[in-house]
Amino acid sequence: MTQILILASGSRIRQTLLSNAKVPFEVNVPLIDENSIKDALIAENTPPRDIADALAEGKARKISMKFPEAIVLGCDQVLSFRGMIFSKPNAPAEARAQLSELNNERHKLLSAAVIYEAGEPKWRHIGEVRLQMKQNSDAYLDDYVDRNWDSIRHSVGGYKLEEEGARLFSRVDGDYFNVLGLPLFEILGYLGQRGVISS
Repeated sequence: MTQILILASGSRIRQTLLSNAKVPFEVNVPLIDENSIKDALIAENTPPRDIADALAEGKARKISMKFPEAIVLGCDQVLSFRGMIFSKPNAPAEARAQLSELNNERHKLLSAAVIYEAGEPKWRHIGEVRLQMKQNSDAYLDDYVDRNWDSIRHSVGGYKLEEEGARLFSRVDGDYFNVLGLPLFEILGYLGQRGVISS
């Protein structure tokens, strides 16, 4: 009998990507204090890659302990800019401030995925994308946040590249799926090897 795959994430875009790839899965969202974990790691000068990995692993571990018979996929994404970590904005003014800092600059998105089985880590991957934001006018950034707040409030950096946020950028180097928060090709490769999906 094929093992059940559980996505330990409430992200709709991650669910959509797996569904579009015809991957059978269930969703179980872990209750963890991401901000406290992230703040503690930042205070310890933990590298951004390790922060993304630790958050993804924490989610996978939590659900794997509840469902040890399942394959559990935990994911997280971190935006790294000049040694700073950006989180999801809590208010439009915070989104606007993040966009102002990133404006006409280059930053990285790190998308981590960790798979657990029976409470133990079995596989992990961190995808990295580098994005160049073009010079956007203050008026456009103001209007962008006003128009898109309900959507971008769920995204680090205050933008969504799959929506109007594409207009903010001049160049993206890396896998587009990593921009969306899921190293999809690598995950599909692992699931194919495990027989969860045919390949």
